Amino acid sequence: MRRPIKQRYFAALVALSLAVTMFVSLPTTAQIPSRSPASELRGVWLTNIDSNVLFNKQRLDNALNRLKELNFNIVYPTVWNWGWTLYPSKVAQRVIGRNLDPEPGLQGRDMLKEAVELGHAKGLKVIPWFEFGFMAPADSELAKRRPQWLTSRRDGTKIVKEGTHERVWLNPFRPDVQQFMLDLIVEIVKNYDVDGIQFDDHFGLPAELGYDSYTVALYKKENRGKLPPKNPQDPEWLRWRANKITNYMKRVFTAIKAANKNCLVSVSPNPQRFSYDFFLADWQRWERMGLIEELIIQIYRNDLKVFNSELDRPEVKAARSHIPVSIGIISGLKNKYVPMQQIQTQVQNVRARKFAGVSFFFYETLWNMSNEPTQQRQAGFQSMFSTPMKYPHLLNGWKALQRM
Repeated sequence: MRRPIKQRYFAALVALSLAVTMFVSLPTTAQIPSRSPASELRGVWLTNIDSNVLFNKQRLDNALNRLKELNFNIVYPTVWNWGWTLYPSKVAQRVIGRNLDPEPGLQGRDMLKEAVELGHAKGLKVIPWFEFGFMAPADSELAKRRPQWLTSRRDGTKIVKEGTHERVWLNPFRPDVQQFMLDLIVEIVKNYDVDGIQFDDHFGLPAELGYDSYTVALYKKENRGKLPPKNPQDPEWLRWRANKITNYMKRVFTAIKAANKNCLVSVSPNPQRFSYDFFLADWQRWERMGLIEELIIQIYRNDLKVFNSELDRPEVKAARSHIPVSIGIISGLKNKYVPMQQIQTQVQNVRARKFAGVSFFFYETLWNMSNEPTQQRQAGFQSMFSTPMKYPHLLNGWKALQRM
């Protein structure tokens, strides 16, 4: 357990807490099969932050076994984090100079291959998660080798603090940055039998950034020589940058489907207002455009009224009429204990509204990192997931669209 938890998850707690060159229009509700009562998404994120579950094959196998025994049906292992891939990558070798995270527990292994093979053997779906998106540590090899790829604030500063950590952001508007990220994604889709690829808010950009020389020149070119607004929250400036990221999401969706039409595109963002205002990630628009096939909204809230109000948001209800929408629930952090009673109550509220399911952040806090005994925590999940359930996916809906 080598690294402290990211400040991002604390921010999520306290903040208003894409065959295949064609573009598919969004289907009507009647064209997509509705979720069977016998299906429910039961997932968990596997990260390398405050957790060593990915650093040893036997430990990974044991974790997947226990999740299967407790009737979970999908896992989301991180594959892009801290400026490294967690799988042997030719793309990373070419760009970063190293094909794999230097963590000793990953050396001599292909963690993603293991996760896919072990997970599938147990009947679990496996969707790799690009956890860091366009973000990287300020002192990472990626940032050092490609300084021209980094974006900045209006005053030229690049560092974004996450607790004690200094982060920088790759410029998502640069073609070379876009190609790098796209190459990583396609590399996985082509080389591994994954069930999907997942992105989150980090596939956007902090709203205070985007004032680097490349982006300013692009904005001026498209706006009759006008400079970007000084206020990073200027509505037109927010929209211009968010539209650029949306256009890139179209390209990503198309590339994934060209590589494997059965690979789901999953997005696990914060609530829309936070994602758009703070990360320029307009997932509501992505969903309306047909670019998301699985949506898991991170609602990491302690206050049940606030939690429920997020479940009832209009954009959430709209998304549920088109695709499976699940809810991300916090099961704890390294320094934050979440009692099983709160977890169970939130799951009950999600089920009462007939969402597609739930996913928990993060594996270690399900029962290993908790103030409650392991047996008691596992019994709590066993009572919630007392019988196996099928994973509710949209592949049949996608195939139906192709026949239209």
